[in-house]
Amino acid sequence: MPPSHSLAGKRIWVTGGAGYLGAPIVRALDAAGAATLCLDLPGRAAALVAAHGLARTVAVDADLSHADAVAALVDGLAERHGAPDGLAHLAFASSAGRRLEELTAAEFQHTFDAALTPAFVLARAVAEQMRPRGTGSVVLFASMYGLVAPDPGAYPAPLTPNPIDYGASKAAVLQLARYLAVHYGRAGLRFNCITPGPFPNPTVQQKHPEFVAGLGRKTALGRIGRNDEIVGPTLFLLSDAAAYVTGHSLVVDGGWTAW
Repeated sequence: MPPSHSLAGKRIWVTGGAGYLGAPIVRALDAAGAATLCLDLPGRAAALVAAHGLARTVAVDADLSHADAVAALVDGLAERHGAPDGLAHLAFASSAGRRLEELTAAEFQHTFDAALTPAFVLARAVAEQMRPRGTGSVVLFASMYGLVAPDPGAYPAPLTPNPIDYGASKAAVLQLARYLAVHYGRAGLRFNCITPGPFPNPTVQQKHPEFVAGLGRKTALGRIGRNDEIVGPTLFLLSDAAAYVTGHSLVVDGGWTAW
């Protein structure tokens, strides 16, 4: 990147930073010279930092599924580490494994309480930390299933289709990013979404190779995504290379939603 687009010295926070998609983002930010906070469930972030010798990354134990505690967490981290220049929010929740006919109202609501509402509180709290400086980039993570419904035929038994609460919450994340982009735009802050396609984690790939191959066949490129392929789009939106991009959903799905 040109020097003006560099992330070196920038303070970037990544939630879900030790996960399958979050970890390569954190490693890339560390390599790019960013002062990175990696937030994840207890012990996970510290294990990632230690395993890869991430000298510029601070591990933070954080459970972001409780909206009432999120604003205080943000304020505390900003006080200790400074207001962030960027945030990539990958933490999520869903009722994975539950069939539509079995899903209770409470389980459906739990996904919104544990994922969507905390995302709103987090994004707003981070934006208020960024506002006095007049610059900042927030990258929320949506999903292809916030754009289209899962094909039941792609999920052979005993697998269950991606649950409705997950897709509905991710569709709401897309609107959250658009709304916040407009609300905070005149303050110099940008809000965008990364919208991933099929990136099944290693456990799924190992246990269900036929399912994974079927997912790949549904994309224009004929394969699933590699987790390192989420890095470039995310860093682009975090950096000043995307200084005139806001309210946007950058779809990284190998062409899944193109047909």
